[in-house]
Amino acid sequence: MTARLDLAIFDAADINRVGAFYAGLTGWDVVRRDPDRFGLRAPDGQEIEFQHAPDHVAPQWPGHEHPQQFHLDLQTDDPRAMTERAVGLGATRLADGPTWITLADPAGHPFDLCRADGVGPVLRLFAVTIDAPDASALARFYADLTGMAVTYDGPEGALVAGDGRSLMFQQVDDYEPPRWPDPAHPQQAHLDLWVDDLDGGEARAVALGARRLSAGGERFRVFTDPAGHPFCLVR
Repeated sequence: MTARLDLAIFDAADINRVGAFYAGLTGWDVVRRDPDRFGLRAPDGQEIEFQHAPDHVAPQWPGHEHPQQFHLDLQTDDPRAMTERAVGLGATRLADGPTWITLADPAGHPFDLCRADGVGPVLRLFAVTIDAPDASALARFYADLTGMAVTYDGPEGALVAGDGRSLMFQQVDDYEPPRWPDPAHPQQAHLDLWVDDLDGGEARAVALGARRLSAGGERFRVFTDPAGHPFCLVR
C-alpha cells in the first residue's frame, strides 16, 4: 500500500491575499477558491493550496523560535528580476544565496527563487522543502510511503522524486517540531497524500514510523511523520 503525493497546503490567515500573490508571481492557474482553500496549479500539474488558519503565527526565518517548517523552491531564469516582481506584489526580501534569493510571502512563509535555464515566464516548482533533524531518515520515510526514490542524499539535505514531483528535506540541526494544533508551535504547512484504502494506508504509515492523531473525517486521517510534521492520508 503506497500513497501518492498530491499537494502541499500552507496555513494563512488571509488566503485570498497570499493566493493572489502566488498567482501573480508564478503565472499558475487558480483552480480552487472558497472560504477555506485557495488552490493553484502549475503547467506541469503540480498544485499548492493555502488553508484558512485565522490564528496563524507567521514563521520568523532564520530563527527557530517560530521556524518555517516548509518552504517552496521556485525556479526562474532570472531570480533578480523575479525578486523585483515579488517585492512589488508584497513579498519581503530576506537573504541572497549563490544561485537563489530568499523572500517571505505576504503570510510570512519563506520561499526561494532559484536560477534555472529555460524556465520561461511561468515559474517552475522544483520542490516542496521540509525542515528535518535527520533529513536522510525523513527522506527515506516519505520515499517508502509514496514509492518515490531518494535521488540525492548529502550533508545539507536529501531529495525524493517521482511522477514529476519532488520533496526536499533540509537538514536543520536545532530543529523545533510543530505541535499541532497548538497555534504557538504551528505546522505552517502539511502534505496531502492520496491512498486507495485508508486502513491499508494507515497501517503502512504507522509501520514506517508515523503516528496517528485524533483528527480526521470520513475521507481523511491525520498523522505526524517521524519529525513531527502533520500530514493527511486522503481517499
